[in-house]
Amino acid sequence: MADLHFYFDPVCPWAYITSRWVVEVQRQRNYDVSWKFISLYMINNDRGYNESNKSHMEGHTGGLHALRVASAARAAAGNDAVAAVYTALGKAIHADKRRPTAAADMQGLMREVLTEAGLNPQWAESATDPLHDEVIRFETTHALSLTGKDVGTPILVFHPDAPNESSFFGPVISAIPRGNDALRLWDAVETLATTSGMAELKRSLRSAPKFD
Repeated sequence: MADLHFYFDPVCPWAYITSRWVVEVQRQRNYDVSWKFISLYMINNDRGYNESNKSHMEGHTGGLHALRVASAARAAAGNDAVAAVYTALGKAIHADKRRPTAAADMQGLMREVLTEAGLNPQWAESATDPLHDEVIRFETTHALSLTGKDVGTPILVFHPDAPNESSFFGPVISAIPRGNDALRLWDAVETLATTSGMAELKRSLRSAPKFD
């Protein structure tokens, strides 16, 4: 049984930073993390895109294509493959600034990234395969059922399937905590997430994301 479920969309920079914090904690405490899918495209398409957010639609569509590839990796090689795909693609898009200029370019970038990471480049063929959308839609819907709909990515589920299971959007952090700082933040967030009646803690001011 996993210690944490982490719901992500690969194109979200804030989710990627949070995921690297989770990986830092995972290394130190040997947590078992299950990597799950949440599609910003599906969430926002249900609400309706318009002329003012066309650029978001393009980016979110690329995220859906990437999630299809991650779904193919999971089907072929399990949870560790999803983690490896997310790590490699997140580094390429966010840290190395190789974000594709169009949603259609995501497949080519995925092929390059998978090859560079020593993963199966054929998984990139699934970028345009809607057969993966059923599982992505299911996990997206399930994630929002745990937190409510007015949230984004990432979503963390502490102690999944246990009596003290608790879910949270975030934390949204602008830099990756390391070492003991990572553990201190983890303990604080877990305490807040699992405190009965705790619903929201937020401020809108934030620094630019730092990926190193």
